[in-house]
Amino acid sequence: MYVAVKGGEAAIANAHRLLADRRRGDRGLPGVTLDQIIAQLGLAVDRVMAEASLYDRTLAALAIRQSRGDMIEAIFLLRAYRTTLPRFASSVPVDTGAMKIERRVSATYKDLPGGQLLGPTFDYTHRLLDPSLAEDGAVEAPARREASPERVMRVSDILDGEGLIEGDGDLGPDHVAGDITREPLEFPMARDIRLQALARGDEGFLLALAYSTQRGYARTHPFVGEIRIGLVEVEIDMPELGFAVSLGRIRVTECQMVNQFKGSAKQPPQFTRGYGLVFGQSERKAMAMSLVDRALRAQEFGEDVVAPAQDEEFVISHSDNVQATGFVEHLKLPHYVDFQAELGLVRQMRAEYEARSEDQTEMMEAAQ
Repeated sequence: MYVAVKGGEAAIANAHRLLADRRRGDRGLPGVTLDQIIAQLGLAVDRVMAEASLYDRTLAALAIRQSRGDMIEAIFLLRAYRTTLPRFASSVPVDTGAMKIERRVSATYKDLPGGQLLGPTFDYTHRLLDPSLAEDGAVEAPARREASPERVMRVSDILDGEGLIEGDGDLGPDHVAGDITREPLEFPMARDIRLQALARGDEGFLLALAYSTQRGYARTHPFVGEIRIGLVEVEIDMPELGFAVSLGRIRVTECQMVNQFKGSAKQPPQFTRGYGLVFGQSERKAMAMSLVDRALRAQEFGEDVVAPAQDEEFVISHSDNVQATGFVEHLKLPHYVDFQAELGLVRQMRAEYEARSEDQTEMMEAAQ
C-alpha cells in the first residue's frame, strides 16, 4: 500500500531547483549544447534512440542533457515523448542490402565481395587514455574512398549459394507485423515481435545474456557472419500514387551471426542465423541481440531449453530497462503502512520464538 505524502510541494520544488543547478554545473563554463552532444557524444545519442524506439538525434540529445547523462533516464524521457506522437503510416521493410555502408566487417571470410571496411571503430585502438584529448586540438581529416553505387553481397548469400545455411525466412504477403508499443506482450511470441523487444532492450542486459551463451549456458557456436553500419532508405507506400515514397535515410547497425547446427530428424546439418538490427552505430548491441535471438530459437530447432538466454519469457520480460527501472525504483516510494504491518508481524514472530526458547530452556533445566 502506498501513502501519499502531503505538504511536500515546497520540498519537491526545491529538489527540482537543486537538480537544475547540478545539471547546469559551474556557471563559469559554457553550457553544453545539443549540437555538441549530437556531434561529439554520438554513440550515447544512438543508444538512447535505439532503446526509446524513436529516431530523432536532436530529441535524444535533449534527453541526455536533461537527464545529466543518465542513459536510462534519457531513454525513459524519449520513450515517454514518443507516446504523444501520432502515427500516420507504417514503413515498408528496410532494404539493408542497399545500405550506404560506412563500416562492414566479417569474421568468417577474409576476402569478401565488396571488401572489408573498418570504418570508425575502437577495435584497433590501444585502450590507453589519450592526454591530448584534454585539450581541443586539431584533428586530422579522415581518409575516404569513393562510395560504390552497387549493392554489397551479404556473407549469408555466399553460404546460401552452397545450401549450407537456413533460409532467410518468409513471413508471406499477408503477414501483418506486430507492434509491442500498441499491443500487450503475449507468450509465446512470433520472431518479429521478439526482435522488436530485443531491439529496444537494455544493452547491458542483452550483453550479459549473450556472454552467458558463449560460456556454455546455451548450445551455440557463433561466428560473426557480417556486421554492417550505414545509411538505409525509409519508405512508405502511398496507395493513391501506386509507389513508395522516401522519408529519408537513417543510420542503422545490422549483425548476422552464423551458428553451427548439427541437424535433427527434420533438418540437415547446416548453419543457422541470429539477427540484430538497431538504430545508429551500436554493434555491441546488435551482436548481443543476434546471439540472444539465436538462443531463443532453441525450440524451433528441437534443442533443449536449459539456459536463461533460451527462455523467451525470462529474456523478454526482463530486457526492458524502463520497466525494470520503474519496478526497482518504486521501492523509494513511501511504504509506511506495509512496513508497519511487517514490523508488527516480525515482532510477534520474534516474541513467539523467544517464548519457545524459554520453554525449551526450562524443560532442559528441569530434566537435569
